[in-house]
Amino acid sequence: MPTIIDLTSADVRFPTSRHLDGSDAMNTDPDYSAAYVTLETDGEHHGASLVFTIGRGNDVVVAALEALRTHVVGRRIEDLDDVNELSRTLIGDSQLRWLGPEKGVMHMAIGGVVDAAWDLLARQAGKPLWLLLAELTPEELVSTVDFRYLTDAITPEQALTLLTERAEGKAERIEHLRAHGFPAYTTTPGWLGYSDEKLVRLSHEAVEQGFGMIKLKVGNDLDDDVRRLRLARGAVGPGVRVSVDANQRWDVADAIEWMTALAPFSPYWIEEPTSPDDVLGHAAIRAGLGHHGIRVATGEHCQNRVVAKQLMAAGAVDVFQIDATRMGGINELLAVLLLAARYGIPVCPHAGGVGLCEMVQHLAMVDFVAFAGTTEDRYLEYVDHLHEHFTEPVRIADGAYVAPTRPGGGAEMLPASISDHTYPHGIVWAEGTTDSSTDLRENEHR
Repeated sequence: MPTIIDLTSADVRFPTSRHLDGSDAMNTDPDYSAAYVTLETDGEHHGASLVFTIGRGNDVVVAALEALRTHVVGRRIEDLDDVNELSRTLIGDSQLRWLGPEKGVMHMAIGGVVDAAWDLLARQAGKPLWLLLAELTPEELVSTVDFRYLTDAITPEQALTLLTERAEGKAERIEHLRAHGFPAYTTTPGWLGYSDEKLVRLSHEAVEQGFGMIKLKVGNDLDDDVRRLRLARGAVGPGVRVSVDANQRWDVADAIEWMTALAPFSPYWIEEPTSPDDVLGHAAIRAGLGHHGIRVATGEHCQNRVVAKQLMAAGAVDVFQIDATRMGGINELLAVLLLAARYGIPVCPHAGGVGLCEMVQHLAMVDFVAFAGTTEDRYLEYVDHLHEHFTEPVRIADGAYVAPTRPGGGAEMLPASISDHTYPHGIVWAEGTTDSSTDLRENEHR
């Protein structure tokens, strides 16, 4: 088994703000970016992952990754238990933990390193990460989860019982994924910076491509949102779901009032209606909108499994949206999938950005195979954006993610994409070149 001989990091940024790709009510000038981490070994394989930011956040995350170097270099990656031990060691550095116990930038950086270790394991096994995880026994899956702070919601013994029950039919679900993929929805039509004409055109195209749901950004102006929801609903018809995303824009009362005004257009869910840390606020919004049939969704910015537990246990959410790089890595995200299975809450992961589609598809698929056992009311977000920069870009067919086949966790970028977009000296930044690959207007027909 190999030994890790180096941890390298790169600041990779794409100038998406030039065309308002990714624009929403709170993030008006995003440059989709990746703090990219590689675990080099003295063996045949390496491990790669990333932490997603929208620009200058990379400065901080790259520094955090470098601060973890001494915990990583020299380690042997022998089996899955070593990834757990690595995770516990990184989280347990008391001087770094003081900056924010299992939350914030350090926690996201730890997640990047943990995910790179999982990528290394999947490469060594010659399997895509989703399959490596899906084929674990219930006992092995339970061993990946840190139950500290969770046992009031689910114990290891209860988890083993649940996963043992869900193991029935696992082989058939793996084959179903290979044959049919995982259901997707698209946010491509919905950015706030897009014209009405573009919204309608892309909404029509989403239906033609087989998507069962689209999502629109809302929250800047109510009259604009009413007009845009009317256009979107008219474009997709009554048989396609339309969800909306406020990106944390509102206070509780504002969220209820705003969404009541949008209720005639039958929004399927309201995503991030208020602060992602406000468990009681989400519960109040859910109570205020329930009679309209509007679900409450959040989780993209949920900082750890403890807040996830509270949102679920308090009945504050109808849909939980994990993000591939927000928490402390795959081990913690598996804990969240376990909690969601315990409470019967659908997981509909957040994606888009840089590499998030490539990474989180593995978690959505293992959720289906090993935790939830169903795809009912479950969708994985998709945006046709920046996929060409990865060694295995996501593939969509008939509105569904095609199951990855290449070994690894999906985050490995092409060397040329890294060098060209490294900030500030990559050619895209040094020369101020307009990078057409970052413009959805160039990508939307791909």
